[in-house]
Amino acid sequence: MNVEIRELDESYKGKKFLFQYETTHYFDIEATEKEEEWGLRFIKKSFEKAIQKQFESVLLEDFLEDPMLLGAFKQDKLVGFIELSHEKWNNRLRISNIFVEKPYRYQGIGKILMDKAIEHGKNIKARAIVLETQSCNAPAIKFYRRCGFTLIGCDLTAYSNRDTEQKEVRLEMGRCL
Repeated sequence: MNVEIRELDESYKGKKFLFQYETTHYFDIEATEKEEEWGLRFIKKSFEKAIQKQFESVLLEDFLEDPMLLGAFKQDKLVGFIELSHEKWNNRLRISNIFVEKPYRYQGIGKILMDKAIEHGKNIKARAIVLETQSCNAPAIKFYRRCGFTLIGCDLTAYSNRDTEQKEVRLEMGRCL
């Protein structure tokens, strides 16, 4: 895929993007708690029919530490981006958003953006790169795993008190640099 990656400026601050995806699978969470042992199992299961999900995100929000926004351009058209933040307190690079326009997905643009993020993390000597996704976002989980990310944690009540029942548990994924 012939794309140019450019750092985007402050003019993108506050812009809203609608993230949409379709998923056919989710990772069901099975929690066990005994006096001497706690456990979580993530079991891949199928939805009865494909599920459409969407959420809105705002770019370059004030809570991000040293944010950086890289854009993927095809013939001067922005077709994707990755938003990064260097968490200095623990020296990790956080991916707060990664997005590729629907007509350009599955063409390697996401991988190019991810490779640039990993390169940036190494350049600033971050010890790891981390991100958040949902247990029902099977396409994203598959992509992140192909990029070398593994599960590093989860939050069973990040979005609501019914995340496990709703098949939308926050997953933290990461990889050491």
